[in-house]
Amino acid sequence: MNVDLSGKVALVTGGSRGLGREIALGLARAGADVVVASRKRDNCDAVAREIEALGRRALPVACHVGEWAQCDALVETAYAQLGRVDVLVNNAGMSPLYPSLAEISEALWDKVFAVNLKGAFRLTALVGTRMAAGDGGSIVNVSSIAAERPRPMETPYAAAKAGLNAITIACAHAFGPKVRVNCIQAGPFATDISKAWTPAMFQHVERTFPLRRVGRPEEIVGAALYFASDASSYTTGAILRVDGGNP
Repeated sequence: MNVDLSGKVALVTGGSRGLGREIALGLARAGADVVVASRKRDNCDAVAREIEALGRRALPVACHVGEWAQCDALVETAYAQLGRVDVLVNNAGMSPLYPSLAEISEALWDKVFAVNLKGAFRLTALVGTRMAAGDGGSIVNVSSIAAERPRPMETPYAAAKAGLNAITIACAHAFGPKVRVNCIQAGPFATDISKAWTPAMFQHVERTFPLRRVGRPEEIVGAALYFASDASSYTTGAILRVDGGNP
């Protein structure tokens, strides 16, 4: 896909590893300057150096998106340092393991919702409002196929991602026509998270998915560039499955 994002500024949460890192680098290769946000500043710095090596500006910011005060500070820093945000990618997420549904603690439940849903809502509200009052922009949420096909071992995560799907549609209405809000519903990808998967999980994918494999992280970039750019100028409130045909 030939996408030109020259002169644009993108903000990517969870941008220091996995799908977020690939999206941040993909946006930079398309010409965007990128704010790289995640909890650990050192990891943000490393990706920022990769982006700068591509000839783009990069702003690393440590931010725990589960805390609204830190979301507010992230937005203020991005606008103060780079002047604008044209593309927001809400990618930060987590899905911790637990022994059983009855043993899910209130703290775990709240943390999963804070990172996967609350932070994305706050950033969308703040940035979407500024975009709508200015030159417009694109907001891309990264959800999960778990939102539609939840399993017991990912129940809080699935519920939070279902909420993310919902706010995608609601915010498309809220911030249109100048702001487009869309969602990538990702399937299984070979990121750090997949290291905790059992062999049976990989076998299930290889046996039942039409593409017979998990995704490579770089295979998320095309969808992100589509939604970030004018290639999707008549698309908003959409939820796009990028999941290898998850049956």
